Amino acid sequence: MIALLVVLGIIVLVVGALIGIYNSLVGVRNQVQEAWAQVDVQLKRRFDLIPNLMETVKGYMHHERDTLEAVTKARTAVQGAGSLGDRAQAEGALGMALGRLFAVAESYPDLKASQNFLALQEELSSTENKIGFARQYYNQAVMTLNNKIQMFPSNIIAGMFSFKTGEFFELKDSAAREAPKVSFN
Repeated sequence: MIALLVVLGIIVLVVGALIGIYNSLVGVRNQVQEAWAQVDVQLKRRFDLIPNLMETVKGYMHHERDTLEAVTKARTAVQGAGSLGDRAQAEGALGMALGRLFAVAESYPDLKASQNFLALQEELSSTENKIGFARQYYNQAVMTLNNKIQMFPSNIIAGMFSFKTGEFFELKDSAAREAPKVSFN
């Protein structure tokens, strides 16, 4: 009788541990999804600010068609990006195009003095900071999920229930990591 109670007690402990591990994996997976939603909110905010910036800039920059087209093309690429890796690459290209736009804007004193331009520039700068923090939080959540999926004993439960590792939001293109080159000739 005592042996049966001991065996039942061990079974209850093992089942409880398995349930705890499974629930922690679900919690971390949900944290990754929530973190991505925060990144996505900030990226959408930046995405929505760009048309206003472009309209403000167009009135001043009559001879900078290439720069304006690069921003428009990069924004369109973000819209068409499918996977997280493609999205990261497109977002990096958009950031570089915006950097070039602001660098070119330095050549236009009237534009730099425009209240609309200054407000939009400040809003985009603030949004870029928020994007950076959101990406950092997302990547941290992905690392936590990946660790749980790959470490013993939770890797056994993760394999049984087909948990997948998360993909980091990183810039794969080394050119996208570099600051844009500015030349005033």
